[in-house]
Amino acid sequence: MSDGQERVGGGGPTDGGGGAPEQGRPGEPTGDVYDWYRRGAKLLAEGHPGAAVQLLSRAAAAEPQSHSIREALARAQFDAGSYAAALENFRAVAMADPSDDYARFGWGISAARLGDFETSAKHLALAVAMSPGTAHYRAALKQTRATLAARAGAYGPLLPGAPGYPGAEAGAGAEAVQLDAPHAPGGGGVAGTGQGTDKAGNGAGDAELTDDEEEHE
Repeated sequence: MSDGQERVGGGGPTDGGGGAPEQGRPGEPTGDVYDWYRRGAKLLAEGHPGAAVQLLSRAAAAEPQSHSIREALARAQFDAGSYAAALENFRAVAMADPSDDYARFGWGISAARLGDFETSAKHLALAVAMSPGTAHYRAALKQTRATLAARAGAYGPLLPGAPGYPGAEAGAGAEAVQLDAPHAPGGGGVAGTGQGTDKAGNGAGDAELTDDEEEHE
């Protein structure tokens, strides 16, 4: 993500302490889990995802149940180009909290970067359904569906009901989302989408993760 905001800034892990940082073991950064989390999030915001991954990985290992840490780690991994690892962490957060639309978005956009546009479309559609007013969710879903349509077109005409078929959005199921629904509260992030779909099938994988104004634990 590129807007320099800490998405989970006020909802870090609960460590019950605010004292002086502890001296770590050899090779381990000083401080406690909360220190690692805050420093990792700061490095990520400053554009150093690789360094952020190192700190946030330690924090996640120490507190594996913390959604805030795991989601921050997933964002850092995505920005560092570790899309498979990012997908696993976004998926873990989404499975633990099915109402977390941002984790669904991260799952979908990571899947797109890995070339799995069917999975991407599924989870981006869920993210849009949960937060229809979030523009970059809708843009990523549109790109993924266009990529699926372009790929299908290379092997012959699209059949009714296939991903990307005209009017498919009006059907039933999770794919039936209103892409132009009125703005909903909580979608204040700055959209960070990439280039449009081309004939090679490059679509939503070119989008960037962006921060929401809401905090997600």
